Amino acid sequence: PDMPVIDQAYSKLSNSITVEWRAVPGATNYMLTAEDGDSFIETIVKNSPGTVTGLKPATLYRITVRSINSGGKSQPSPSRKVKTVLAAPILSVRSLTCDSIAVSWKAVPMAAGFSVSLMRSDGLGRMLKQNTTNTSLIFTNLDPGTLYTIKAYAWNANGMPGDDFTYNQRTSPNAPVDVKVAFNSGALRAVVSWMPTEGALTYSVTVFSGLLKLRCNTSSASCVVPSLQCSSQYYVSVTAYNEAGSSEPTDAVSLKTVPCAPVNISIEEDEPAHLLVSWSSVSLGHYYVVFVKSDDGLEVHCNTSYTQCHFQSDCGYTYFISVFAYNEAGQSPLGDVFNYTTAPCCPSEFRAVFTSSDTVRVTWAPVRGADLYETRAAGGSGAVLCRDTATACTLSALRCSTPYNITVYSFSEARGSNTSCAPQHVATAPCSPEIKNISKEGLSVISVHWQPNNEEAMYVVTARGEAGLWHCTSTRNSCTLMDLPCGSAFSVSAIARSPAGQSLPSYSIPLETAPCCPNDLTLAQVTQSVTNISWSVGRGAQTYVTALESPKGQAKCHTLQTYCLLGCITCGTNYTVSLRAISETGLTSSCTYQGYSSSPCCPSGVKLYRLSNDGIRVFWRASDETINYKADLHGSKGNFSCTPSLGLSLCDITKIPCGDVYTVVVAPVTDKEPKLTFCPKKIYS
Repeated sequence: PDMPVIDQAYSKLSNSITVEWRAVPGATNYMLTAEDGDSFIETIVKNSPGTVTGLKPATLYRITVRSINSGGKSQPSPSRKVKTVLAAPILSVRSLTCDSIAVSWKAVPMAAGFSVSLMRSDGLGRMLKQNTTNTSLIFTNLDPGTLYTIKAYAWNANGMPGDDFTYNQRTSPNAPVDVKVAFNSGALRAVVSWMPTEGALTYSVTVFSGLLKLRCNTSSASCVVPSLQCSSQYYVSVTAYNEAGSSEPTDAVSLKTVPCAPVNISIEEDEPAHLLVSWSSVSLGHYYVVFVKSDDGLEVHCNTSYTQCHFQSDCGYTYFISVFAYNEAGQSPLGDVFNYTTAPCCPSEFRAVFTSSDTVRVTWAPVRGADLYETRAAGGSGAVLCRDTATACTLSALRCSTPYNITVYSFSEARGSNTSCAPQHVATAPCSPEIKNISKEGLSVISVHWQPNNEEAMYVVTARGEAGLWHCTSTRNSCTLMDLPCGSAFSVSAIARSPAGQSLPSYSIPLETAPCCPNDLTLAQVTQSVTNISWSVGRGAQTYVTALESPKGQAKCHTLQTYCLLGCITCGTNYTVSLRAISETGLTSSCTYQGYSSSPCCPSGVKLYRLSNDGIRVFWRASDETINYKADLHGSKGNFSCTPSLGLSLCDITKIPCGDVYTVVVAPVTDKEPKLTFCPKKIYS
């Protein structure tokens, strides 16, 4: 094809030259050639205009164009010399502050100056432009957090601009405003919020206290800062970030966390029925609340700015105690919950239900909080202990007649013993007396002596036998048993009584009273010298000794029977009658009875004289002229008698049937019955 002719050639970019020419008929392509003396670059294009690229900035090139078709290439067109424009400065852009952008670049060869323009990428506002021969400049009074488009190019000495360089740069954000901190005391975390700031992509919350720093990063307008420490003062600031950098941190907002749970909690009963709860002071704690809940569900609390609280308490309860500290941030976390069990209550309704000389049984009502009871009896020369879970205790091996202080202590596994329980005064029953001797003061009077071994005791002596019971009492060392029945066996024992109780009985001493004297005693003269004595049984007697005594002599008999024949009795004599009843063991009762007079003596020398066929004279010799005599005639045909006047010693009996044999007896006349029958008999026919 024909050789094309270049109309114009120019450079708008530092790496290319654009060529315009008139079309050549028959040409299908065109070859553009750029030569700078050291190298050349060829580019095939379809039509005009065409651009040669890959060139060096600010370099003079010789440009030619050839037309091409299937027949070949034309000759090069007349050349044009064109210099590529300056290279664009390579910008380094950063936002120094939220309202400024610093632009810098390296020097561009052949550049005489630089032009830099800036405007908001959203088209709002006006464009700022600065020309400079320096390699840096700063745009100020910009909008924070706003994206700006920056364009820069260099020009040469002819004022020809070179390539431009466009860069989008956002200013760093402004510091967030209206920062608020909400503290969650239960979770020990803070929620920090703020008003979103223009152009900020992320935010960083810094919470610091001393050397401790906590951070929270977020893209929203709030952030949760966990794991805060109690009793701490933090300072919270928020910094906004975008691709340009960070804002200035906000002014620090003070944050006080809740106080820590109080520690070193001690619980003690400083006095009965009062609990003292104390603890260590807590940093940032303005006041404290102590909650005390008893195991029956009742809860009380105490508000104080001090480090201790007093509570009333009851025995036998378990109290659950927690202490909280408070400040304007809220309540401290829950610390340790302490349980304190007060000493169990002292037993009540104490009663001594049984008391003997060496044993006391006590009972009491069960009390709250007691797992075990200890009963201690102190007195005498020592103490006696009894431990049991039951509400009763039998204290044995005690000393008799001894006052004891008996204290029942209640125990619990949690608290131990309640040592404030008051003792109860209980005395054991008196000691058993010891009978020293028994003496007879009279027939039915017995004196009992013992060794007094108790204070303020009443002694009771009892004689016990088949005949019944006899008693005597005394506060001293002896008493007398009266009206004991004769002929009885007794067992004599003594006891001591006091308000504390009754002693065991003493050892028994056997006692036998003298046998009873027979109630009935009868004397019957058998012969003129023999008398029969009989008597009733004397209780307790085994043998009897009877005696008749007179100045003329004595008659005596010892027998097992209740009768006795006494001989050698003098007629017409007054005798004293005595009887001794003797027991099996030799005890004797001397019994006296009414005196006894033996019958008058029988007359002697009795003679019979016949007076007629039907009469008889009886004559005798009187033994005592002061005694009357009577003559009795006994026969088969009748009985006849005669009694002479006093002083006469004869009498006549007449009208006696004849032909009969009679027995004639002359005997003294007495007031006693029966008549004397032992005087001598005469036979008369």
